[in-house]
Amino acid sequence: MSSTAAPSQATGVAMSHRQILEALSGLLLGMFVAILSSTVVSNALPRIITELRGGQSSYTWVVTSTLLATTATIPLWGKLSDLISKKALVQLSLVIYVLGSVLAGLSQSTEWLIACRVLQGIGAGGLTALAQVIMASMISPRERGRYSGYLGAVMAVGTIGGPLIGGVIVDTSWLGWRWCFYVGVPFALAALVVLQKTLHLPVVRRQVKIDWWGATLITSAVSLLLIWVSLAGDKYDWMSWQSAVMVVGALLIGALAIRVETRAAEPVIPPRLFRNRTITLATVASIAVGVGMFGASVFLSQYFQISRGQSPTMSGLMTLPMILGLLVSSTVTGRVITKTGRWKRYLVAGSALLTIGFALMGTLRYDTDFWLLSCYMAIIGIGLGMTMQNLVLAVQNTVGAQDLGAASSVVAFFRSLGGAVGVSALGAVLGHRVKDFIADGLTGLGLPASASGGNVLPDVHALPGPIRTVVESAYGHGAGDVFLAAAPFALIALIAVSFIKEIPLRRHNGPTTDEAERESAVADGAERQPAAAGEVGAAAVRSSGRS
Repeated sequence: MSSTAAPSQATGVAMSHRQILEALSGLLLGMFVAILSSTVVSNALPRIITELRGGQSSYTWVVTSTLLATTATIPLWGKLSDLISKKALVQLSLVIYVLGSVLAGLSQSTEWLIACRVLQGIGAGGLTALAQVIMASMISPRERGRYSGYLGAVMAVGTIGGPLIGGVIVDTSWLGWRWCFYVGVPFALAALVVLQKTLHLPVVRRQVKIDWWGATLITSAVSLLLIWVSLAGDKYDWMSWQSAVMVVGALLIGALAIRVETRAAEPVIPPRLFRNRTITLATVASIAVGVGMFGASVFLSQYFQISRGQSPTMSGLMTLPMILGLLVSSTVTGRVITKTGRWKRYLVAGSALLTIGFALMGTLRYDTDFWLLSCYMAIIGIGLGMTMQNLVLAVQNTVGAQDLGAASSVVAFFRSLGGAVGVSALGAVLGHRVKDFIADGLTGLGLPASASGGNVLPDVHALPGPIRTVVESAYGHGAGDVFLAAAPFALIALIAVSFIKEIPLRRHNGPTTDEAERESAVADGAERQPAAAGEVGAAAVRSSGRS
């Protein structure tokens, strides 16, 4: 493979592999910070919520609040990146993340913690959107598969290291869970310094026109939907007047947001992008992958600590099969995609593996053999590694340079939206199922349901033997039901990516949709009619002349 890439749109000159890595070093470190902010807390959450006297709803909202803030701000960061300095924006997002982390470490209640996690989510939204945008502006689509693999590897390292670091911090008496929020601050500060020295992008001087009305309406619709999903079945029935008001309200606000976006000069989410079939199908797949990925995996640490009585550190170690599967598959598929220019087969295979993995995890119980559980987690990890980055890559390959930021953020936005809805919905499913399982178990022992500690997350080590078994069994069975509920969403992703038309990755930046489709038609013709090489060559020359 050549050591140089095609001339980048950002710099106007060909960049070597080393130059690209130097330019991306701070960005990759920033992405590590964004991943660390969520994963370092995952194994600590059961301990944090227990100490702050919160319940299952608080546990869910500590995660959901971050995802909601990330979801709501991704389109804004993406649109801003099309208008002003990408470098300044990514540095600003790091500053916001640091501020949110420090304040979260000072939390005295679950409400305080949730508010600070919102601030962290705003910063993480910037890092999530801008990582893809900056990579797209510097690297051609054909080479981007290779570097997307590196991004996937960094995400895997952050996902591996976060739970382990968080577990060690929680299990170290002289540190405590508050350091789970402080630990990412040095990495963020280091990323700021490295970005200042290594990332050099031209500043686009355009008048900034942000569609604040659209952003507000989109956020309001999503927030109302999440509040409904989180509270339904607990504070009120699924079929109740409260549910009706919230659902109808979310739909009306969403419809108004669409109307505003179609008329805005600089829409946050340009509706015209969805005329592109690839973007529409990738959006559907991103929502489905987000539901399964965030909605199911976020409860794994809770399963290990409550159902299996493991420490936070061991909970992190026990998720390694899934993370290693993600690390290997994202790195390998990224290199193969760069070499061949073909990506659809990996999206299809990855979505199929996700469906199978979630279905197998639906058999999860508190006493499931760990070697079997490891196989199931590895299947999910491999599937995620094949789908997450490649959905963004497929979309970036079909849009012009002026829409790279908006199109990239659309995929990230809907994946995060799916995750936020997934965490809320599946968290509600888990809470409802666990409550029923515990009540049934305690009734069998002749005890009242309050014997397990009520709505507060239990400390299983402090429970009497028979009650502990009931609680462990309830959370184990509930976790299995959560994964089983996530499996249909993975199937939806599989169906969506199956209908995406594969356009081979181009070796230069910024193709328009029409150009990409013309190039695909030429490539398809070459495969069907190898004898007509002269005609294909002429078509390729004409296409090249137009671009």
